[in-house]
Amino acid sequence: MTPQVKLGGKVRGFRRKEQLTQVQLAERLEISPSYLNLIEHNQRPLPAHLLVKLAQIFHVDLGAFADDSQARVADSLQEVFADPLLEEHAVTTNDVRELAESPAAARAIIALFHAYRSSVQSMRDLASQLYDGGVLHGIDPVHLPSEESSDVIQENLNYFPELEAAAEEITRRATLDRADMYRSIVKHLHDRHHVEVVLAPVSRDRGLIRRYDPQSRTLHLSEVLSPWSRQFQAAHQLGLIEAGGAIDAIVERSQKNLNTPESVKLCRVALANYFAGALLMPYDAFFRMAEDVRYDIELLQHHYTASWEQVCHRLTTLRKPGATGVSFHFVRVDIAGNISKRFSGTGIRFARFSGSCPRWDVHAAFLTPGRIRTQFSKMPDGTAYFCVARTIRKSYGYASGDALMAVGIGCPVKDARKLVYADGYDLDNMDAAVPIGTTCRLCERPDCEQRAFPPIQHGLKVDENVRGRSFYAPVDGAVLKVEEKKRPRKRT
Repeated sequence: MTPQVKLGGKVRGFRRKEQLTQVQLAERLEISPSYLNLIEHNQRPLPAHLLVKLAQIFHVDLGAFADDSQARVADSLQEVFADPLLEEHAVTTNDVRELAESPAAARAIIALFHAYRSSVQSMRDLASQLYDGGVLHGIDPVHLPSEESSDVIQENLNYFPELEAAAEEITRRATLDRADMYRSIVKHLHDRHHVEVVLAPVSRDRGLIRRYDPQSRTLHLSEVLSPWSRQFQAAHQLGLIEAGGAIDAIVERSQKNLNTPESVKLCRVALANYFAGALLMPYDAFFRMAEDVRYDIELLQHHYTASWEQVCHRLTTLRKPGATGVSFHFVRVDIAGNISKRFSGTGIRFARFSGSCPRWDVHAAFLTPGRIRTQFSKMPDGTAYFCVARTIRKSYGYASGDALMAVGIGCPVKDARKLVYADGYDLDNMDAAVPIGTTCRLCERPDCEQRAFPPIQHGLKVDENVRGRSFYAPVDGAVLKVEEKKRPRKRT
């Protein structure tokens, strides 16, 4: 055997597999442990007579020590560790070579890397096919932290009895004036938790609307916040402090959905927001009033000094046994059509990555800012919904501009008569329902004039001689030609 043939890694691998120490193997080979150590680290060549003994000890043939693949394994590992994903890990060339001397471990790492790259590529190629609640072709994307947090909300159907109970307990224990919830919460934070709430001037808020300093126990709220936003942010902080145990318990039981630290933090924020809504709009009273006013969102806003979005979100949580409200889905989009918040309490599917259907009323709300829009709609499978939407405007001063978004909720058409907004609609006439879909890539309606992409089931088919209502609508030139043949030609 020549010094160029390095078999130390294989010797070490076989020894560890047999659970032998260097001293034990050295005794069987009748050499010193120090000499065996030099062989395993490729500082001494492996003599032929020792190679034969090792084959006998490990019960393998000499071919098991063949070294023709080690260089290729090392090259593959170099490629793996050159990926930008691993740039922050200072893996040296020597580290790679040593790892290549353990073929099983090296190939396992290479296989894992290939699976990762394949998954990322598949996610990119098929992102437009994915929808909330499942995937086509059995491909599951790598979730973003926001997606994982949304999955926790969805899995619990946006109802958390632990947080409802925590809010009710604080209401019983504290003296909360429903006519001035902001001052009541500020006083409770001060008296019970020694937390000072300070309104930060715009010139010194550094662009932050809420900042809590646990060292000084000071909660800074920007004065640009509206009255309902101030009390909501104060209630949010109270939830993190006083309902922390309930929030931790929910996060703990949801670990299978939360795979990164950022996912956990986002989930905690969402749960603290839930608590804030439960504290400001107590379940039983809110449910009774919602039923009494037939889910008139504006009346609920006035009563609870809440925003349109806060009331809509609270309406999606009415799932208490014995006091269950109308099942709603919820969606918030920006003017570009990006969905920043969603919840399906009705079974409706939301596009997870691609754009949603442009025919939804939540998109049309941008055409009439500030006005409430209603829609009676149906999906391709015949499922019908009644939806309500309007724009919301968040402004932090003239210089910063306005952030215009639209928030919508919807319910199954069978429950629509409980809503004041459905008065005047013929809900039994399905022909009057607006055809909508999940997203263009998943919608099978070929004649939609607002289609932006061809359906993935059919792909793109173009006939340069034919133009339908939509460029992506399938065309059948043969049918047109047959019809033309049937027409009588004029004689000249």
